[in-house]
Amino acid sequence: MREFLTIDRIEPKKRLVVERTKDFNEIYEVFDKFEASSQSDRCIQCGDPYCLNKCPLHNYIPQWLKAVSEKDLEFAFKLSNEPSPFPEVMGRVCPHDRLCEGDCTLNDGHGAITIGSVETFITEEGFKAGFKPEFPGITTDKKVAIIGSGPAGLSCATYLLRSGIGVTMYERSDKAGGLLTYGIPNFKLDKKIVERRVKLLEEAGMKLVLNCEVGKDISFDEIASGHDAVFIGIGATKAKEAGIAGEQAPNVYKAMEYLTAIQRKNFGLEYDKQFDFKDLDVVVIGGGDTAMDCLRTAKREGAKSVTCLYRRDEKNMPGSKKEYKNAMEEGVDFEFYTAPKEIVLDENGKAIAIECVKTKLGAKDESGRQRMEVVKGSEFRVQADVVIMSLGFDPAVPSFLAENGIKTNEWGGVVIDENHETSTKGIFAGGDCFRGADLVVTAAYDGREAARSIVKSLIG
Repeated sequence: MREFLTIDRIEPKKRLVVERTKDFNEIYEVFDKFEASSQSDRCIQCGDPYCLNKCPLHNYIPQWLKAVSEKDLEFAFKLSNEPSPFPEVMGRVCPHDRLCEGDCTLNDGHGAITIGSVETFITEEGFKAGFKPEFPGITTDKKVAIIGSGPAGLSCATYLLRSGIGVTMYERSDKAGGLLTYGIPNFKLDKKIVERRVKLLEEAGMKLVLNCEVGKDISFDEIASGHDAVFIGIGATKAKEAGIAGEQAPNVYKAMEYLTAIQRKNFGLEYDKQFDFKDLDVVVIGGGDTAMDCLRTAKREGAKSVTCLYRRDEKNMPGSKKEYKNAMEEGVDFEFYTAPKEIVLDENGKAIAIECVKTKLGAKDESGRQRMEVVKGSEFRVQADVVIMSLGFDPAVPSFLAENGIKTNEWGGVVIDENHETSTKGIFAGGDCFRGADLVVTAAYDGREAARSIVKSLIG
């Protein structure tokens, strides 16, 4: 350990741009044993590890880095899989530059350890070696229903099953995984990774009910009456709108509609052909990771041009620096300090351009972030055959919430207490339906903590 003076930080190898933009395969290679071990050797084993404290799951990062350095893969696998429900997913999709790696002590002149890539290596190499997360089987007569199979739901199921409690998961889609399956593109997260975790949970005793929307295909009362507790993890799927003229045009799309359609296409399933954007000028409005996903997907789908409009600069983009860099490498054009004013329509009501204004950053607001100011007389147009709105998401509010006394706040988020229990006893919630659109890792944290509260309430 502590080899940071002689070993530099390395990034995982990436496929060449000319190759990776032709398909949807993952662009990053998994570390080999030497790369993982040498990066782990750089850890200085801080007495108060910032990386662990910055991780929402409080992963045992220094401990499993030490185990990898000492070539004890089995111990590293157990350590990695203990506080995290799916570390090989987190290693791929977490914004490490803002979390664990961003707070690594070695950032001060030496470069952070490539924590996320080591995390991915541990579980992938562990699975190859035949290791599996441990589940005791169903050892109690308690049963819990989980509504939604996204990161929060899968996490909750993991920790309930580890406690021997039976789980039935209800998912309205045709595949489990939620955002992990139909939101994050394959080039960031191969769907076989998600399917493998779901299969492990089914082998552990989870019952998965697909194509079943609560409140439509089955009543909430039926679910609640047949289980000892319920966890709601339905995410935040209601797209925010810009509130500008023309955004209801037929060729102005919501980000998740587009990503879902293309993922269905990649699965070989039936999909809406209106989302084929080959040879079209595609403009995406927004600067988060979902916007980057749309931009990079459109490049792979053969769009003539792909442009991102963002009202601030690249330093203020809410998404991961890594995803912005990858989009730049893949030929996406960025128009910073640009805000949409209205969508320009033709005589048939279709979008043909975006009327924009230039912006600048002004005085800081109460949060410390600089306010955006419009530059007078700076209007200009950006031509577009297709416009994708990627402005974030709010929780959808299904009717069964109010009907069962489950309170929501002013923007539709489910209200929970410190135990992740809602205003209705025995009903728990977490993830984006509580936080609003957030990270996979925070949803996983909510699912884990809710499971612990459920276990305590049911079996002590």
